[in-house]
Amino acid sequence: MMKLWIVLLLAAFAAGASAQSSCPCASMKWATCDGTPCQCFLLTGSGDKQTLNCDKLIPKCFLMKAEMYRARKGLNTRTGGKPVESAIVDNDGIYDPECENDGKFKAKQCNNTEECWCVNSAGVRRTDKGDKSLKCDKLVETNWIRLQLTHKATAKPVDDTKLKTAIADAINSRYNNFKKDLVDSIEYDPDARMIVVDVKKPKGDRLNDLSNMAYYMEKDVKVLPLFKDTTKFEPNVAGQKLEMENILVFYVDEEPPTFTMKHLSGGIIAVIVVVVLAVVAGLLVLFFARRRQQKQYNKAQQREMDPM
Repeated sequence: MMKLWIVLLLAAFAAGASAQSSCPCASMKWATCDGTPCQCFLLTGSGDKQTLNCDKLIPKCFLMKAEMYRARKGLNTRTGGKPVESAIVDNDGIYDPECENDGKFKAKQCNNTEECWCVNSAGVRRTDKGDKSLKCDKLVETNWIRLQLTHKATAKPVDDTKLKTAIADAINSRYNNFKKDLVDSIEYDPDARMIVVDVKKPKGDRLNDLSNMAYYMEKDVKVLPLFKDTTKFEPNVAGQKLEMENILVFYVDEEPPTFTMKHLSGGIIAVIVVVVLAVVAGLLVLFFARRRQQKQYNKAQQREMDPM
């Protein structure tokens, strides 16, 4: 009887292991998958289970929450210029966001503090920070992303005539069949080994999420892939792979951000004040110089009339 129980337990264990191995989450290496039918989830917050759809890229908001959870647990997380003046960069880094049920960022974020701010659909701050009374009327969509990529030195010159096709193909195959035609334009500086990629979608498009693709690419380049597959983003240009060593992402929203002077650092404000004071001082010097010239002219006229 005992032998029968051991055999049954071993069979159950083998079945469970088989179910686990046949139900991986290809788009998220931190996911845990179990159950019948199999479901995959991420641990967030205080150990909450966030259910995932592993057939798609995991929403950036869920990924950031998972990173915060892992950071608190001591687990591993992460160690061209502006396209337009209104483009913003994610300078605030990682925070613990509030997400909608579908993975979208809530328009107002507070990071579990009394300080709040408004974000775009990529979760990037687009307003000054305020208190909890701050109003964020809607989630403004990011419809244009600029990827500023730098690749490592190559054995032979890069054929820039084939670069756009190679980049679009690599993005499409690596990031869940991302639409190639959203790769709008590419500029290449061979001396700096820099590729500037503009990815755009029409205003009003809510089907294609640019920020998820960009976030996965940032991880591919800067740290380690979020996919179970450890292959990184390496476009193949005429048989030559380009290995990326750096990336910077700019976000352009359907509406410009609303930063004010409060957003500027003390150093920048000091420079602005010095410049303004210098301009004012220059104007005053010019004013008094002209006054002196006028007085000298008036005195000269009087002396010329005295002999008459």
